Amino acid sequence: MTKVFKFDDRDAASAAAAACMAGLVGSRLSREHQATFVVSGGTTPARCFDSLSGYSLDWTLVQVALSDERWVPEDHADSNVRMIRETLLQDDAAAARVLSIFQDGLSVDERCDALQSELPAAGFACAMVGMGTDGHFASLFPDADSLQAGLDPDNSRFYMPIRTNASPHPRISMTLGALLKSDEILLLMFGTEKLSVFEKAQAGDKSYPIAALLKQQTVPVNLYWAP
Repeated sequence: MTKVFKFDDRDAASAAAAACMAGLVGSRLSREHQATFVVSGGTTPARCFDSLSGYSLDWTLVQVALSDERWVPEDHADSNVRMIRETLLQDDAAAARVLSIFQDGLSVDERCDALQSELPAAGFACAMVGMGTDGHFASLFPDADSLQAGLDPDNSRFYMPIRTNASPHPRISMTLGALLKSDEILLLMFGTEKLSVFEKAQAGDKSYPIAALLKQQTVPVNLYWAP
């Protein structure tokens, strides 16, 4: 169920991904009174978010959720929410609501418990995730202490704590089970090294966490790639 869309440059790939996401959010809004979609952090999606923010949607009815987050305050340089506010929540899209992950006074585990009631049971219009050269997506890293639970498609938890040597901060990540509540999953990534990892995982190399996402047959996954 994975389609691969290759583009000559990153701007084109980002624009195409944004158009797809806008269409999926608009479709969900035409059927329901609100829509939630999932986005990743990092530097890769910034151009996509710039493009997406210009689409004419009823952003007042839209909630943005994060695929993962570092356990840092929103004004921290490493905060994904901070990046979302600076890139996606601009122009008309500034009216959208972003689901904050970090909450002072709570532990990572306590916040994961609380987040169970803060996302719609009806799921998401779409989810856009990235992938690292180690094959991780969201914060489901190969060395994560709870990777098996995170990759279980039947896991009913939306979020779970993640501890990994790849990050100086504790993290919270969506589970694969949560991401599969999306109408469609977009994988946005750049560079030949990541494409090689993707192809190995697609061929069945389970050492890469992304292989679990690619082998599932529940939700379509579309790759948007450029050199």
